Amino acid sequence: MFPVGGVGVMLLGAVLSGLACLGLALAVRRRTGWTWAASLGLFVWSLIGLALVTLLPANGAPGIVSAEGRLDYCSWDIGGPAPDGFWILPGGQRLLNMVVFVPSGALLVLVAARWRRSAWVTVPIGFALLAGYSVLIEITQLALARLDRACDVTDMIDNVTGAAIGVLLGVVLALVLRPWRSREVSGGVRRPSAR
Repeated sequence: MFPVGGVGVMLLGAVLSGLACLGLALAVRRRTGWTWAASLGLFVWSLIGLALVTLLPANGAPGIVSAEGRLDYCSWDIGGPAPDGFWILPGGQRLLNMVVFVPSGALLVLVAARWRRSAWVTVPIGFALLAGYSVLIEITQLALARLDRACDVTDMIDNVTGAAIGVLLGVVLALVLRPWRSREVSGGVRRPSAR
């Protein structure tokens, strides 16, 4: 039996992890500046949020989920029937699966853009890792029937599409926010951060 679940538990997890990620951002801001520190904290928080939304049972603790009633393989019915999304975002689960990965993709670029010269390498690697994170989530849903979730290739496609949209948005944000040009204040004098 999986003992916890539901939107309330997800929101509580989001608040607690948000406080921890705020602490992370505050801890690194002196050395990196606010733009990058906030981007890092929000990026880590987005990854934790993804785990909360996808790995906790959506409708409360499901009790015992019969193994006979569960698939022992991932559904390859691409674009097949998907239930409606959570009440938070009406419009279907496919849209929700896409939208939840957009922030992670955008924040990935802002974190990687601190090192502007290597961002051309780290962003594609990070994007591949986000895609791998989606696959890992789906495999976990398949392996742990007690989560009362189902593994679906369509979810992976939607997640990666959302991450790609986020990366494109992140490129635009990086050009505006310029995380590579963050400045530190030392003794009241602003100076460029060492890169």
